[in-house]
Amino acid sequence: MPVGGHLMATRRVMVAMSGGVDSSVAAALVQETGHDVVGVTLRLWGGESDSGCCSVSDVDDARRVADALGIDHHVFNMSDDFNRHVVEPYVADHAAGRTPNPCVECNRHIKFDRLLRRAQSLGFDRLVTGHHARVVEISDGTRRIARAVDPGKDQSYVLHMLDQEVLACLDLPVGEMSKEDVRKRAKTLGLRTANKPDSQDVCFITSASRGGGGRREFLRRRIPLTAGRVVDGSGAEVGRVDAVEMVTLGQRKGMDLAGGNTPRYATAVDTTTATVTVGPAADLFVDTTPVSGAGWANRPVEGRVLVQTSAHGKPASAFLQVESSVEEGQMLVRWDEPHRKVAPGQSVVFYQGTLVLGGALAC
Repeated sequence: MPVGGHLMATRRVMVAMSGGVDSSVAAALVQETGHDVVGVTLRLWGGESDSGCCSVSDVDDARRVADALGIDHHVFNMSDDFNRHVVEPYVADHAAGRTPNPCVECNRHIKFDRLLRRAQSLGFDRLVTGHHARVVEISDGTRRIARAVDPGKDQSYVLHMLDQEVLACLDLPVGEMSKEDVRKRAKTLGLRTANKPDSQDVCFITSASRGGGGRREFLRRRIPLTAGRVVDGSGAEVGRVDAVEMVTLGQRKGMDLAGGNTPRYATAVDTTTATVTVGPAADLFVDTTPVSGAGWANRPVEGRVLVQTSAHGKPASAFLQVESSVEEGQMLVRWDEPHRKVAPGQSVVFYQGTLVLGGALAC
């Protein structure tokens, strides 16, 4: 039975307001239920880039929406936690040849840990966010994250780390709505965020197209970027890259490759030897993917599952199991059909139908 769109009788509700249309409408929907609602915006980043989610302009938008709704609004500075748990690991992952997902780590460590604990310490009964996903209660009384009504905006993938403790006090009202309906509701309410575009960028990096240095410049200021060799499957050098730390599995562009008419893709990245291996598209497909650090909505799962390997990727059928052939703490995803390699560091999320069972990181 869905509980994400219907708040239970509570006294105080904290709404995380990012300054976007989804969290604005979430706040409005909660207020309409008659609960004591307070909006909170997180101040996460004050570096050379201050754009994207939770920028100065977003804080102002959230404050003005709260004023329009007649609810109190506060700003919590969590920049130290954000730097420690999101930005520093993002940089370290690139240095190690992994491909991080900072939005997942922000949800894991900031929104649904640090913020939730702050809400509880202040006496709030519920936390509400504007994510497009649902919280549903299943027959055994436990809860799961479920896909949003609007499949094109579904954010269940980036919420896979939420466990029963979090799900017990979380509501996601806009997960029951299409994005079109969210914008219509915002327009009806006269909210300034009604036509605001969705945030697309990593929030602490300003893209070159918007006058910033982009990912390369951001990393260059924090770690050495290492020029490296590009080799084919036989080990023969076929090109060079300016920075191996900037290459991810499946990448085709940005490598100076000599000769060859067949498209070649990065099939392996080794930052310790500054080597990128390339090959044809067929070399990107594997029968198994090892994962580690699994976390679960309720209890560990093995067996047949649906697996999603990117935020808006298509789920694929696989068998999930612990095997003696993999390292301790790892599990093996055995794909029903050959599947594109998953870059180390990316989230691998397990579903049963529309319900999130949990997730792990690709090794």
